Amino acid sequence: MTLTELKYIVMLADEKHFGRAAERCYVSQPTLSVAVKKLEEELGTAIFERSKSSVYVTPLGEQIITQAKRVLDQANVIKELAASGKNQLKGPLKVGAIFTIAPYLFPFMIPSLNKMASGMPLIIEEDLTEHLRPKLRNGELDAIIVALPFREPDVVTQPIYEEEFVVLMPKNHPWSKLESIETDQLSTDNLLLLGKGHCFSEQVLEACPLVTESSYNDGRTIVNGSSLETIRYMVASGLGVTVLPKSAVTNIDRSLLEVRPFTAPAPKRTVALAWRVSFPRPKAIEAVSQSIRDACKHLNL
Repeated sequence: MTLTELKYIVMLADEKHFGRAAERCYVSQPTLSVAVKKLEEELGTAIFERSKSSVYVTPLGEQIITQAKRVLDQANVIKELAASGKNQLKGPLKVGAIFTIAPYLFPFMIPSLNKMASGMPLIIEEDLTEHLRPKLRNGELDAIIVALPFREPDVVTQPIYEEEFVVLMPKNHPWSKLESIETDQLSTDNLLLLGKGHCFSEQVLEACPLVTESSYNDGRTIVNGSSLETIRYMVASGLGVTVLPKSAVTNIDRSLLEVRPFTAPAPKRTVALAWRVSFPRPKAIEAVSQSIRDACKHLNL
């Protein structure tokens, strides 16, 4: 039994497809298939059930995969511990962030981090919280930047900053004559939100309880967009209004769009940095944390 074989079965369990698993492991499909079969023969049990079109994890295989992930995680800890005696600010750091944070935070965060740790380039991944969570746990990512609430066993979560939500509307929208927007006004116009799975949309709907599908029964609708940038373009075209985190309105086209705050108390979110308790580069985490705080000054947060 080798760490490589354990990596292969974990990838195969994730992908449930030999070809895709082999691609993620950077090996040929026959190489991965032979290694998996060899491990099953060594263990004397089937980890996977195979058919012509599908791959399934057996009940006992589920337990083996869970343990394999733990072993791989601990193997990564050993490697990181060996390197921790060296400069913790040297070498790449794998950082994930949700879609509604990354495009607005990183342009200001990276220059600050580069001043503190020029030898620590970031490998950045944008994704939904539900996808970043397991990657943090299994070591594919070293730290993630997410919106609270976020709870995960053996993970440290450090709140970094709060930001209020604001309303974005077309330039000549009637609301542009107002100084602030009441949350219940959102149910009176077409509202553009991110699609299912984005925690930001869930936070907006939670903060604005009158905004529900049932409240749109007079020709107005909730429109789902794939990204905040796409939604901004739709708002600029006159399709409706949207709610954005304050950091996302730093570079809007003021000739097409208007921004208004919510009437106090404004809905807001707390953004946090999360990393594994066992991660052996605390100085690297500290540098990332400080660079985020520095970025907040540029974003007026």
